[in-house]
Amino acid sequence: MLQPSSFRFEVKDRVGVVTFTRPDTLNSLTFDVYRELRDLMQDLEREPSVASVVITGEGRGFCSGGDVSSIIGELFSRDMPGLVEFTRMTCDLIKNMRALRKPIVAALNGTAAGAGAVIALASDLRVASEKAKIAFLFVKVGLAGADMGAAYLLPRLVGLGRATELLAFGDAVDAPTAERYGLFNKVVPQDQVLPEAMAWARRLAEGPTFALGMTKELLNGELSLDLYGALDNEARAQAVCMQTRDFREAYEAFTQKRPPRFTGR
Repeated sequence: MLQPSSFRFEVKDRVGVVTFTRPDTLNSLTFDVYRELRDLMQDLEREPSVASVVITGEGRGFCSGGDVSSIIGELFSRDMPGLVEFTRMTCDLIKNMRALRKPIVAALNGTAAGAGAVIALASDLRVASEKAKIAFLFVKVGLAGADMGAAYLLPRLVGLGRATELLAFGDAVDAPTAERYGLFNKVVPQDQVLPEAMAWARRLAEGPTFALGMTKELLNGELSLDLYGALDNEARAQAVCMQTRDFREAYEAFTQKRPPRFTGR
C-alpha cells in the first residue's frame, strides 16, 4: 500500500486516518496531495487492515482547496491537454472515494472550501465542528461551480434548488445551516470532532463490512436508476448478502442473546 509523503496516514483500530498536514495554508492541496490521495483511495480497497476511513486536517482548517501558488499559478503555463490532465486527476480522486467499498467519514475541524468542500461531499458521512464552514467557491475564482462531481453529488444531498444556490454564489455556509440543509450529518463542539468521527468509523469497522460495501455500491449505482431497476438490483444484492457468514452470525447472535461478531465474510 502507498505510504504518502504529502499528508499523514495511519491505521487505528481498523480505521485508516488521513490527516492533511499543511495547517499554515489551511491544508491547501498540492499536486502531490491530490495524486497521493487519489492513489491511496484506490489502494485501500485491497487493504485488509482498514475497514473504514476518516479524513481530517491539522489546525484551524479541514482543507481550503487547491493551493494558490503551487497549483493555480502553475496551471497558467499549461496548454489544454495539460489542464485536462490535472482536472482528470482531481476527478479521479472523487471517483476513487466513491468507488471505495468502505465508509469514509469526514471530520470537519474547520473550513472546507473549493476542492476541500468536494472531498467532504464525496465522503459518506460528515461530522463537523460548530465552528466549521463549507464553501463551494469555484465561481468566485472564475471557474464553473460544477467541479470534481459537485454538480452531481450536491443536488442529491441537498436538492437542486439549494445546490444551485451553493454552487452559483459560492458563499460560505456555517455549520448549523449546513446541518439544516442535510450537508453535515452532525455538528459537535470543536474538541469532539475527531473523537466523534472516529467513534462512527470504529462502529462501521466493527459492523458487517461486506454488507456496508454492498450498501455503498447500491447507493452509488441507484442514483441513475428508476425504481424498477433499483428494486431488481436490491433483490439480487440482498440474496448475495444472505449467503455471507455475517448474515448467519447476526441470526445466531440474536438467538443466543449476545452481540454479533462480524468478520466481513
